[in-house]
Amino acid sequence: MENKILVIGLGSMGKRRVRNLIALGLKDRILGFDVREDRRKEAEQKYSISTFDTLESAMQSHKIEIFINSTPPHIHMQYAEIAAKNNIHCFIEASVVEKERILALSQRENQNTLILPSSTMYHTPMVKHIKRLVENQTIGKILNINYHTGQYLPDWHPWEDIGDYYVSRTDTGGGREIVPFELTWLCAIFGKVSAIGGMYGKLTDMNAPIDDMYHCLLQFTSGALLNLSIEVISAPKATRELRILGSKGIIKYTQDSNILSFINADMSDWEHIHFDTGTIEAQYINPEEPYIEEMKTFLEAIRQNNPTLFPNSLTRDYEILSLLENIESQSRHLGRDIVAAQSNALGAEAGENNFTQTSTTIPSGSIFEIESAFSSKTTRSLLGVSAAVGERRIADSSQKDNARHNSDENIMGGGR
Repeated sequence: MENKILVIGLGSMGKRRVRNLIALGLKDRILGFDVREDRRKEAEQKYSISTFDTLESAMQSHKIEIFINSTPPHIHMQYAEIAAKNNIHCFIEASVVEKERILALSQRENQNTLILPSSTMYHTPMVKHIKRLVENQTIGKILNINYHTGQYLPDWHPWEDIGDYYVSRTDTGGGREIVPFELTWLCAIFGKVSAIGGMYGKLTDMNAPIDDMYHCLLQFTSGALLNLSIEVISAPKATRELRILGSKGIIKYTQDSNILSFINADMSDWEHIHFDTGTIEAQYINPEEPYIEEMKTFLEAIRQNNPTLFPNSLTRDYEILSLLENIESQSRHLGRDIVAAQSNALGAEAGENNFTQTSTTIPSGSIFEIESAFSSKTTRSLLGVSAAVGERRIADSSQKDNARHNSDENIMGGGR
C-alpha cells in the first residue's frame, strides 16, 4: 500500500495544497482531514479525494508518511508535534505565533523526519530574480530598500466574513501575519536585520481587533536600511512596490505591471524582466505556480532526506518571529480606536483648520513634536491622539476572541 499524504485543514490553503499535490501527479496519495463536514464534502466533490472527520480515523485507516499542515497558525504546533512523535514528515504553513514551541521542535532529539515551515515568497519569480541580481552584485553594495506590500483582507476569503476565521484574532491577525511572511524572504537574501523603530496599529473600521498596518524601519547587519510598509487595506487592487538602492545602481518592481527592472552605472538604460501572471484560481489572489514549486521542493527534500534543499527551517522561523516581536517592541502602537479618535477630532473641527489641542498630550520625544513635518494643526493633533492611545500587546487577546476561533466549527480552515 502506498504511503499517504494527509492535508490537515481543508480551508482555502488546504484546498490549494491539494491542487499543488495533484499538479505534481500525486492525486492517488492525497487524503484530507477537517472537522467541518462542508469542507470535507467540497474537497471530495472538487478533487475526488477521501476525507476524514478525525485525525485518528485517518491514521488508523492509512499509513501516513507526510502531513501538510494547513490549519490556522495558532494550532500549527499541535499537529507538528504529533507528526514529530509519530515519525511523520510535516510541512507547516506560514507561522506568526508560538515561537517557543517552534524552537523546541527544532531542537527535538529525533530528527529522522523533516518538519519544515513555508517560505512561499522565496519561490516567486520576482524574489528569485532579485536574489540572482543581489548575489551577482549587479547594483553593487545594497544601501537602502523601500518595500510596500498590501492586500485587502476581506478579499482573502470573499465567501466569509473576516470575523469567522483566524485573520480576525489579535495574535494571528491578517496584517501581523504578513510581516514574517515577507521578512522570511527579505532576510534570506539580505541577511539578518533588527528593528530601529516604527508604528503599527489599526487604521480602518474592519470588523476585527487587529493591526491592519505595520510601518517600520530596520537595519541589516550589512548596514543597509529597510523601510517596510505592510498592510491589509489596499483596495480595490493588491499592492507590491519595491525599490532597492545599491552603490552602483537600482532594482525596482511594481505589481501593477508585474515588471522587475534594474540599471547600473555600466548600463545606458533600464533592463526589464516581464513576469507572467500565472494561474490564479477563482476567488484567490496569488497564482498557483510558486506554491506548486514550494511543495515540489519540500517533497524533494524528503526524498533525499536533506532539509538544506528547502529554503526555510524551524530555526529560521523562530528567528523571524523573534524579529516580529522586536519590531513591535521598538515601534509605537497607534491604538485600536484611532478611527474613532480621528472622526471625533474632525467632527469637532467642523471643516476649519484651526483645531486647538485640549486634552491630548503629544508624547515627549515623538516625531509629532516636529511641527514643520506637518503643516496642519489638525494633522498634528490627530497624530498625537493616535500615538497617545493606550499601548497594548498582542498577548492581550480577549477570552471571547480565543473562544470564537478555537471552536470546532473554526479550528480547521487556515490560510488564504
